[in-house]
Amino acid sequence: MSTATQQLHGTYVSDPAHSSFQFSIKHMSVSRFRAGFSDVDARLAGDDSGFTLEGQARVESISITNPPPFREHVVNGADFFDASKHPEIAFRSSYVQLGEDGTVSVAGELQIKGISRPLTATGSYQEPVEDPYGSLRTAIELNATVDRRDWGMDWQMALPKGGDALGYEVEFTIHLELTKEA
Repeated sequence: MSTATQQLHGTYVSDPAHSSFQFSIKHMSVSRFRAGFSDVDARLAGDDSGFTLEGQARVESISITNPPPFREHVVNGADFFDASKHPEIAFRSSYVQLGEDGTVSVAGELQIKGISRPLTATGSYQEPVEDPYGSLRTAIELNATVDRRDWGMDWQMALPKGGDALGYEVEFTIHLELTKEA
């Protein structure tokens, strides 16, 4: 076990001001629609037996600035997040591997709309550093691509000359800045 992973022993909680859960999806076959969730909560816990990572994002905190009917359809509509019935997106790891080179691989279950599916994400982590207030901080950045249909998000509209209005592959980028609990 490396010095960095030994320093990660204990529980680290996300700093809400410096953590984010962003996603992007192909829109009208020409560009990517990007949005994210501002209310993100996560915990990284580690000891000699390994690490666990779990987190949640409140669906209502989605950063869609389009007109209210569009936002309401995406957030509360059954075609997408159905937030009135399923207010959170949640993840719980079954495996976390921190490489000595700063890479991370995480496998677990992602729950959206009450549907849990396996998810594997990869990325990087930062060795803990002491902040000006005497706390230890670390960061994890993860990337994954999923098919939204796996979570019952099947809505689609055909374009007049072929193609889809909205892609099925969704790219996630999760950035967590975490502070060690006292």
